[in-house]
Amino acid sequence: MAGKIERSVSEFNNELKLKGFNVWQIESDTNATKIYSRKDFYKICLTTGRSIIHYADRSFEQEGTVLFFGNPHVPYSWETLSTTYVGYTVLFSEDFLKQSERSESLQQSPLFKIGGTPIFKITESQRLFLNGIFQKMIEEQQTDYVYKDDLMRNYINLIIHEALKLQPSEHFDQHKNALTRITSVFLELLERQFPIETADRPLTLKTANDYASELAIHVNYLNKAVKETTGKSTTTHIAERISREAKALLQHTDWNVAEIAYALGFEYPTYFNNFFKKQTGNKPSAFRGAVI
Repeated sequence: MAGKIERSVSEFNNELKLKGFNVWQIESDTNATKIYSRKDFYKICLTTGRSIIHYADRSFEQEGTVLFFGNPHVPYSWETLSTTYVGYTVLFSEDFLKQSERSESLQQSPLFKIGGTPIFKITESQRLFLNGIFQKMIEEQQTDYVYKDDLMRNYINLIIHEALKLQPSEHFDQHKNALTRITSVFLELLERQFPIETADRPLTLKTANDYASELAIHVNYLNKAVKETTGKSTTTHIAERISREAKALLQHTDWNVAEIAYALGFEYPTYFNNFFKKQTGNKPSAFRGAVI
């Protein structure tokens, strides 16, 4: 059987997963572009400069200082247009924040839900106030204070509450037709479910209905958009991506078939065996044996 090959995880990722949060200053960090898994971590950015932010099916062009809230379940990307670009970023998991008294699901928050507008124009006085919070967070994360985590949660919640008092920016450009946009959002959300990194956290988005629910649209609309745009059904895209991940797990880990089946969201190994054979023509065990 193939020996287990560890998927590379950077020191930054290890620290992030261990603590549940990380905060840094963009302007003073020569490695300000962090590479991390966005499946688990929410993001808040306070930035000054000119940029275009693509969030779900909308695009926002901003200049000046903005406060941005990124949801790991909602595809987004950032184009920096300025020659100078400064600010702060904090990443945190929902589990980390839920340990405070704030029990509301972040996905239901108006700051993070897919139908919301997660970008806020910030005045100079607001920028100075928020700068102070981020600077305190950076200083605090280096200390050994026994209640540091509680303090960091309070700082994050303070930023969230400050944003809830603001009016979101509504100036955006819907730059593609509706079917193409929603297909792009679906395909990026699908890709963000992978790679599977541990056997004890199974895939949760497995069907067209799951993705439609996550995107807050009717499954028929999602199916129509994906089919007309790509020529393939939503279900086909999902099955093909799960199949590719199954092959990678069979080749590059020593997980047994039952563990792989569970990690990919199958209730029973038999269901996974049948799925894999339908997709590839081989049983999982035969495929693993063939690539040794």
